[in-house]
Amino acid sequence: MDFSHSQPFPVEIPFLHDLGVEFLGMGDGEASVALTLQPRHMNSWHVTHGGVSMTLLDVVMSMAGRSLDPDARGGVTVEMKTSFLHPAGKPGGRIVAKGRAIHRSSSICFCEGEIWNGDKLVAKASGTFKYLKRLDAGKRMEKE
Repeated sequence: MDFSHSQPFPVEIPFLHDLGVEFLGMGDGEASVALTLQPRHMNSWHVTHGGVSMTLLDVVMSMAGRSLDPDARGGVTVEMKTSFLHPAGKPGGRIVAKGRAIHRSSSICFCEGEIWNGDKLVAKASGTFKYLKRLDAGKRMEKE
């Protein structure tokens, strides 16, 4: 799928808005987001903080799995593993995260994700996500 330009996020996620994440698209078990790196995204070595990279990977993998089920109203990360291959970038650069669903059952999805800085693969991840069908799932989680 070609997700080469920004679109509105399908749901409002304040944290992603604050980071400046761009939604590029999702469908058929794939998803893509991008981020133009700012000084606030850097760690003490002046390269992209690993938490920023992990956030993009988490979101893009969850979106890829969610794209397979139009009734999924939300999801939670059950497990995630990330490998950092290179520094993701410096201020002014743009990174793109791509996610893909590998296997899906009725409520769980196994996904993979990658972050690219141009033609350089900078991080890879795998994750397991549980999808919730009901809109009141957030209220249930607040009670726990």
